[in-house]
Amino acid sequence: MTATQYQQMIFVNLPVNNLDASKKFFTELGYSLNEQFSDDKAASVVISDTIVAMLLTKPFYATFTKKEIADATKTSQVLICLSAESRAKVDELVEKAVAAGGTANDDVQDQGFMYGRSFDDLDGHSWEVVWMDPAAIQG
Repeated sequence: MTATQYQQMIFVNLPVNNLDASKKFFTELGYSLNEQFSDDKAASVVISDTIVAMLLTKPFYATFTKKEIADATKTSQVLICLSAESRAKVDELVEKAVAAGGTANDDVQDQGFMYGRSFDDLDGHSWEVVWMDPAAIQG
């Protein structure tokens, strides 16, 4: 990336009940932690060059909002969707999530050109994983 190019990033901030357990969960999915932006209140999970999940203890998360923190096991506020490079990679990530203690949702979406599955992490946040056939997108 040159000095004149800017690539926008997304930082998804998620409240978690147990920071150590959540860090272990996401590293078991194959993601790394950016220790520079991690401490005893937060962990920076690097999903890609432009996507970072910030896992925040609930007391720390509360310093960023005046709203009540939702219980993601009971309510839905956001669906986080990640792309995958193949159908097999969709299945692989969901299977890793389940093995790490997450819960697979039974809502497989197979429309031929698009394939997706989803899981809930340890705190109930919903993650969708989707593959789309590049030929169908280019049209």
